[in-house]
Amino acid sequence: MNPLHGILPFAVHQFGLLVIGYFVVVNLFTALLLVAATRNLRRFVLADKDEPRSRLLGSDVAPRISVLAPAYNEEATVVQSVTALLTLRYPRLEVVVVNDGSPDGTLEGLRTAFQLEPAPVVFRSRTRTAPVRGVYRSATTPNLVVVDKENGGKADALNAGLDLCSGELVCAIDADTLVEPDALLRMVRPFLSSPDLLAAGGTIRVVNDSVVRHGRVVQARTPRSFLAGVQTVEYLRAFLFGRLGWNSLGGNLVVSGAFGLFDREAVLQAGGYLHGTVGEDIELVARLRATAGPGSRHRIHFVADPVAWTEVPESLRVLGRQRDRWHRGLTDVLRRYRGSILNPREGALGLVVYPYFLFVELLAPAIEAVGLVGFAVGLAFGAVQPQFALAFFLFAYGFSTLLSAYAVLLDQITFPRGARRQDVALQLLWTLLEPLGYRQVTVYWRLRGLVRQLRGNTQDWGVMTRRGFSGLETPDDRPTAQAL
Repeated sequence: MNPLHGILPFAVHQFGLLVIGYFVVVNLFTALLLVAATRNLRRFVLADKDEPRSRLLGSDVAPRISVLAPAYNEEATVVQSVTALLTLRYPRLEVVVVNDGSPDGTLEGLRTAFQLEPAPVVFRSRTRTAPVRGVYRSATTPNLVVVDKENGGKADALNAGLDLCSGELVCAIDADTLVEPDALLRMVRPFLSSPDLLAAGGTIRVVNDSVVRHGRVVQARTPRSFLAGVQTVEYLRAFLFGRLGWNSLGGNLVVSGAFGLFDREAVLQAGGYLHGTVGEDIELVARLRATAGPGSRHRIHFVADPVAWTEVPESLRVLGRQRDRWHRGLTDVLRRYRGSILNPREGALGLVVYPYFLFVELLAPAIEAVGLVGFAVGLAFGAVQPQFALAFFLFAYGFSTLLSAYAVLLDQITFPRGARRQDVALQLLWTLLEPLGYRQVTVYWRLRGLVRQLRGNTQDWGVMTRRGFSGLETPDDRPTAQAL
């Protein structure tokens, strides 16, 4: 008798118990995040009814906000993007555009459109940046500052903006981010009520197939293509109950680099944005919380209703590069701050937040991949009953779609602006399709990023090809993209 016939079923059985135990623990914690997010959202809705934001528009005590917009080879869209930023509704607003050594006409386009003039600015450099070649101020729009510097990358450009801006708070955005007109009014609220706040993040929504005019989303629409559609569901789930739930469970570890508001002095004291990492946004948040220390200013808050829009990739190659990079950034941060994991002196941050990001966010793709292989081997050798495998799949699929459908419901509560029935129905369709194939492909991309980071590939960003907002002006005039 082949001894493997006895050993294999036992090994597969024990392995299956480990996978099921991991699955149960992760989903119980996910349910806890869901409950916490619902409670936070209920408090937010009640408070929002009694809080007229119009008062803040005329207030002299509103903190000055500097919007930092790094730009590299943005000649085609930079004027439109900066015009949209200058029309944000906020009483004390400064827009700082950092031209990061663009070889195209980015600087010349800004110079012509806004009548830039050299500004003799004296400043103290508190971060490490590439040399600044010039500082300009608009003759027509005094609150617009343009910094021209040698190329140094996104973190370097943000650091130059930090050194030169005048705001008490800084809002870091990506060059291709579209911000709702009242987003800063909404984002600044927790800073006014919480003196211990270090940073706040807002919701990022998918702009693909929406109607965009003059840098504003005038009609939000659900993407028709499969890849953009399932990412819409991912983003809603990640922001509207993932990050919202963390407000009550130890605070957030992530503020999206596409749209976040920070205490400028705290960021400067921490040393600014770090060079040499592809996850500069999550690294900055981790460093802010680490340097603040227990018992001092340490809170990172998520606000559900400030909205910024971003274009997501619609090709497998570009999307794979993005998810690979995200996971390398997370791996790098957890390696740098591994001393905080399960550290009781860090409080909830060390005992809850970091362990979750290690065992769920970082290691999940490896465990899921091994689990899929294990179940396939078990079915092939008869160690796993088909009825059990089917029941497990149906439960996992049902729980996943339920979470995503709940995120769609939260979206209608926090951002109900003109939602069409067909768009809600399409979101629900992508909710049903996302776990079938797409989720498994993202496991591969994340696992690849983990392996690449462990092998020393730490700074490769890859080419992020985008269609651009110009193609979103009249989405009804172009053919609908085919689903995969």
